Amino acid sequence: MSSPLTLATAVERWPIAGSFGISRGSKTEAVVVVAELSNGKERGRGECVPYARYGESVESVLAQIDAVRRQLADGLDRGGLQAAMRPGAARNALDCAFWDLEAKRTGRPVHELAGLSAPHSLTTAYTISLGAPADMAKAAEKAASRALLKVKLGGEGDVARIAAVRNAAPRSTLIVDANEGWNEGNIAANLAACAKAGVALIEQPLPEGQDQMLAQMQLPIPVCADESVHDRSSLARLAGKYDAVNIKLDKAGGLTEALAVAAEAQRQNFTIMVGCMVATSLAMAPAILLAQTARFVDLDGALLLSKDRAHGLRYVDSLVYPSSPSLWG
Repeated sequence: MSSPLTLATAVERWPIAGSFGISRGSKTEAVVVVAELSNGKERGRGECVPYARYGESVESVLAQIDAVRRQLADGLDRGGLQAAMRPGAARNALDCAFWDLEAKRTGRPVHELAGLSAPHSLTTAYTISLGAPADMAKAAEKAASRALLKVKLGGEGDVARIAAVRNAAPRSTLIVDANEGWNEGNIAANLAACAKAGVALIEQPLPEGQDQMLAQMQLPIPVCADESVHDRSSLARLAGKYDAVNIKLDKAGGLTEALAVAAEAQRQNFTIMVGCMVATSLAMAPAILLAQTARFVDLDGALLLSKDRAHGLRYVDSLVYPSSPSLWG
């Protein structure tokens, strides 16, 4: 699509139900940036989450989006966008807006435009935030009927935390996300505790760039790169250390690159996980297309909010269903 486009952006704040805690801290609201592209008739939307861990802020994301405003008016299309902007949240919002606009302009769903099969419902993880073992056990007990729980770890006391969660949710499959919170001194004990609890996967136990020891350890559980993987250029550094990669649209810079990352990761024999930031269903909807062939799906971001946006995704028990055109795509 090369027709001139107009751009609008909005910053939205969505309260989280309770709080969301990981190794780097906790928060009580999701702050998202929405980009809207219009060709004068149809409008397409995309949502992203500026993430401080990657040097992003609301202000920097808005500035990056605004920097291509003139190029959009001059005919920049989705293909050109990939070179015009670097991977990250800002490009994700615009990339997903392009896909949505193209779907509305052509009357064809995004999966068809992307050459993908029609999407179906998926089993998604539900996140248990980092906290005291008793608090995490209480949260796990409430969610014990769910098929897949994602447990946030990353601090002293993780051995007790994972044991408490497993005791409270004996039948759920567990995946653990340490968010770079372990170190050389505690990783062996934490891995052993997770193995004892029957954990199926561990995300990013060590900080990015300080994870070489993973290649020298006998790992009892498959390990997944999260903070260490962004776009396709990240994959070469992961061989020998990680078994899986967690692909997120905000890291890859949109659905276009995320689909390419998934294809290349599969070619390199990585197991695929598709994750998200805490955001509304507008951010989850494109990721559902990406997640159709993933081994692990973690698209519960909208479930963690006090209230989702209109026409939000349908969640039933552990399943999340593809979006309606009223939402996206």
